[in-house]
Amino acid sequence: MKVDITRERIKTGWTMLSFLLWLILFVICWPLALLALVAYPVVWVILLPLRLVGIAVEGVLGLLKGIVMLPARVLGGRP
Repeated sequence: MKVDITRERIKTGWTMLSFLLWLILFVICWPLALLALVAYPVVWVILLPLRLVGIAVEGVLGLLKGIVMLPARVLGGRP
């Protein structure tokens, strides 16, 4: 349970840090900050198919690992 709380704090810390950096960028150079704000969703949509391919490849590799490790599991080996 303590590990989950620590990870959540780290995640919250990175979120706050990125927000503060964006605010500093907005104050120093607002056109670049607005461009980043508009470009982020566009880049996310462009990279979405690559994430889906990564999920599919991870699933296929997990299936292959399960098939290769099946004889060891049946014979009582360690997973």
